[in-house]
Amino acid sequence: MTAVIDDGGVASAARARIGQTVRARLDRNPMVSRINAPLLEIYGRRDFLSEAECADLRALIDAGAQPSTLFSDGANAEYRTSHSCNLDPANPLVMAVSDRICALTGLPADHGETLQGQRYVAGQEYKAHCDYFPVTANYWPAMRKSGGQRSWTAMIYLSAVDAGGETHFPHCEFMVPPVEGMILVWNNMNPDGAPNPNSLHAAKPVEGGMKYVVTKWFRERRWGA
Repeated sequence: MTAVIDDGGVASAARARIGQTVRARLDRNPMVSRINAPLLEIYGRRDFLSEAECADLRALIDAGAQPSTLFSDGANAEYRTSHSCNLDPANPLVMAVSDRICALTGLPADHGETLQGQRYVAGQEYKAHCDYFPVTANYWPAMRKSGGQRSWTAMIYLSAVDAGGETHFPHCEFMVPPVEGMILVWNNMNPDGAPNPNSLHAAKPVEGGMKYVVTKWFRERRWGA
C-alpha cells in the first residue's frame, strides 16, 4: 500500500486501516448483516431507528427541506431532483442518531459530516454517483483541506414507499428497497484505501408514495480540519 494522505485518488494505508477497523466491528455485530456483494463492502441492519424516531426525523426534514444541490456547478439540474437539508447537530434526536451511527461503526464523531436529510416525492431521483470526491474536480482542494476523502457512508431509510425508490448499485447488480428504520453502511474505498468505483449508486425514481432518508458521510480525517 502507498501511504498517501493528501492525494485522495490512490491507495492509502490510513484509509485502509479505517476500512479494516470498521469492517471488523461490523462483522462482529450479530445485529448487522453483510450484503453479498463481492465488489463492495456493504452492511445492513433493520430496526436501527424506531417508528417514532423516523417520524420525528421526517418532520425535521419537512421543516427544512430545500431543493438538493450538487458539488459540481455544471451538473445537469435533473441529476438530483430531491429536496434535502442539513439537520441541526444540536437537536437532541439528531445528536442521538449521529452518536448511534458512530457507535455502530466505531468511526470518530469528529470525522462525521452533519447529518443530512433527504426527501423524494413521486418522480424524484438522484442519478448514479459516488460519495467519494473525484480528485480532478475543482472542489477537491477544499475537500482535502476539510477532512479529505469520504471513507464510509451511513444511510437510514425513514419511510417505506409504495413503489420505486430503491438504492441501486449498478456495478454490483443489486438494489435495496426502502425499509423504514433500516440502516445501510458501505465503504467508499477499496481494501487498499483507494476510491472504489463499484460504490457507484443511485436513488431510483420514486413511483408511489414519499421516500425519506438521512445520510451521514465520514471523512478520513477530522471534518473541518
